[in-house]
Amino acid sequence: MKWKKYISIAAVIFLMTITLACRHSEDIDSVPKETTEDTLAEENYEDNHSLEETEDEEEAVYPEMTESDFKALEVNEMGQVMVLMYHHIREPEAEWSRTPENFREDLKNLYEANYRPIRLEDYATGNINTPAGKTPVVLTFDDGNQNNFNMIEDETGEWIIDPDSAVGILMEFHEKHPDFMPHATFFINGGTPFGQADWVDYKLNFLVENGMDIGNHTETHRHLGDVDADTLQRELGRIVQLVQKYVPDYEVNTFALPFGSRPQNEALWNYLVSGEFEDVSYHHVAVLEVGWDPYHSPYHKNFDGSAIRRVRASETKVDGVGMYDWMNAFEKGSRHRFISDGNPEKIVVPESFSENINPERSENELFIYHHQ
Repeated sequence: MKWKKYISIAAVIFLMTITLACRHSEDIDSVPKETTEDTLAEENYEDNHSLEETEDEEEAVYPEMTESDFKALEVNEMGQVMVLMYHHIREPEAEWSRTPENFREDLKNLYEANYRPIRLEDYATGNINTPAGKTPVVLTFDDGNQNNFNMIEDETGEWIIDPDSAVGILMEFHEKHPDFMPHATFFINGGTPFGQADWVDYKLNFLVENGMDIGNHTETHRHLGDVDADTLQRELGRIVQLVQKYVPDYEVNTFALPFGSRPQNEALWNYLVSGEFEDVSYHHVAVLEVGWDPYHSPYHKNFDGSAIRRVRASETKVDGVGMYDWMNAFEKGSRHRFISDGNPEKIVVPESFSENINPERSENELFIYHHQ
């Protein structure tokens, strides 16, 4: 019958189609995957997401250390931390200016003396991830000066980060010494942070993407002695708005007091830490003073994140309380510096310092050792 003949023909055609499709699939599989952009993109996506999931799932592993190790490294997480205060990086050297060469020398001296930069937020919250045997140091820059982060054209006409600006020097030093992270906090005012209006977006995002931070220094850098609550919250809230315009997901959570000033009315001091203005709110984990000496360990019972003192990173008119004065004091033993055990989840302290431990740090494992 004719219909049986048509069915047989259709079946043959169907089988041939399946066979050809399978062979085509085998041919595609035999082509090197790197020759197809779509396949590469898919693999990269899967690999990246697999990596992210693995990193999220893995818990941090810290080296096991014994009491003998702590003694050998002289670990003391009750020691003090220097929060260094810079302003200008420029010629000539002056009270509030550090030359590029002297700033490079500062970084070299810190590195060779086993100091390693840490984010201000991590210091203030007690998340000390400094390697074992090293001392955390916090680098800060006030006012958002252009010489802190400057863009220039090189001889080919390409725009590059000025190698003599603070950011340029930090990145260069980190490239030479990968274990010296370019962690630093730049406290900005309103207007055009770091100058160069066309580069504000790039600069703010570059800082965040490279382990640096943006801090609040008020919109107008005004003295806070006579402000009221509304004025204070406006001064701080507008910096939050400015940063969120360029880096929407970034939280400005540190504040350097302009001139080291506080409201005369102490009832307003809470607004130095938290407040609201128009569509934004803020909460500072660290409020920095001008100060004159190293500050407490974040695990110390007297640590106050709303009143952290800083050290002048200068050698001009420092009256014996500059950066190198305190480094010498640490070296001689007249002051005791923080020396990390390498594990942010554990607090390791010599017995003679144990009475100063903050009892509220119960989330950290505590290890007290005998040190002669």
